[in-house]
Amino acid sequence: MTGDSLFVGIDIGTSGVRAAAIGADGTILGLGRAVIETDDHIRRDPAVWEQALDTCLRDLGRTADLSAIAGICVDGTSGTVLALDGNGQPIGHALMYNDAVADQHIPEEVAAVAPGQSAAHGASSALARAIELQRRPGVARIVHQADWIAERLAGAPVPSDESNALKTGYDPVNRTWPDWLDGTSIRRSLLPEVVPTGTVTARTGGTFGLPAGRPIVAGMSDGCASFLATGAKRPGNCVTVLGTTMTLKVLCDGPLFAPEYGIYSHRIGDLWLAGGASNSGGAALLAHFNLEEMAQLTAGIDPETPSELDYYPLPRPGERFPINDPKLPPRVTPRPEDNAAFFKGLLTGIARIEKLGYQRLVELGAPALTSVRTVGGGANNPVWTRIRLKLLDVPAEPVLAKEAAVGSAFTAREALS
Repeated sequence: MTGDSLFVGIDIGTSGVRAAAIGADGTILGLGRAVIETDDHIRRDPAVWEQALDTCLRDLGRTADLSAIAGICVDGTSGTVLALDGNGQPIGHALMYNDAVADQHIPEEVAAVAPGQSAAHGASSALARAIELQRRPGVARIVHQADWIAERLAGAPVPSDESNALKTGYDPVNRTWPDWLDGTSIRRSLLPEVVPTGTVTARTGGTFGLPAGRPIVAGMSDGCASFLATGAKRPGNCVTVLGTTMTLKVLCDGPLFAPEYGIYSHRIGDLWLAGGASNSGGAALLAHFNLEEMAQLTAGIDPETPSELDYYPLPRPGERFPINDPKLPPRVTPRPEDNAAFFKGLLTGIARIEKLGYQRLVELGAPALTSVRTVGGGANNPVWTRIRLKLLDVPAEPVLAKEAAVGSAFTAREALS
């Protein structure tokens, strides 16, 4: 590795493929993109992913010298799996992260033997999809989306990683495929070898216009890569995603599992990423105001004075975290006549849910917060940011990048530096 070395991260998402090139000092030197049509049939086609990867890398090559690549890392959508034949070619289309199996006997057989903290439960788990995929004629292997893309870069099979294998039933604590899988109908011989994120698994084979012989590093799920892209990398570093809903993630030095809240932990090397998702967030605000109204009302809010309104904003009844109650009603009364005061109460209410969420994660075993980074549409509201930081009482850190591909590039750099 030299000072001119590049590290490339590749993110295979639902709507497209993105690639990022960073320098040895972590500076982002180039981004490449390729769009995948949102048609359900097209986005499941591995040949479409491969073509998009080629287009994306060519786009990246316009701004970055790909001959200087020192390492590559790939992330993919968590739980997307595909079946391969003996020649490594896909058998039919993949089953995506949100595809549920039609045969209800599959999740029932998993539930009968899997521990409660496993992420393999449910009709839309990667394990359920793998069991369904193995029924296709000629299946020799079942791999995750990121595995297959890395395999295309290498020109040969590569191991999977501990993050992408989590929802397929992998045990990240003991770092093995667990014995309870024998109680299901999955043929374990079809499952990939699994290695820690950051492990060098193969070398490029000279495909896609890339130089041959460059290290390929085991990646992770796209959610983990997005977290790392922000710059968070130490226990206690947290990221709040303020989108339609609100997701809280914290980096831990040990695993955290709380299935009653939908919480499980991805293993990223020797660290763990845990998080919870509240139904509160942007959708709860849009139930009362449109975006233009929110922008106007924000100008009339003083974030330094507290709101006395005790709200729990939800778009509809039901909450999963930090309160697990499928019937929890929204609490947005009494409503003051002043719309700015009402809007401030909503913002404060969501901020209190955020605080309660991080407190819940700490109660469950996460480390105390040391910093928070914020992404999503809500991060653009400085008044809301100030309200939140006063309640959380931790410093805000700048977000280095929002592209998951950057997080994968960081992982390649860390592994090879």
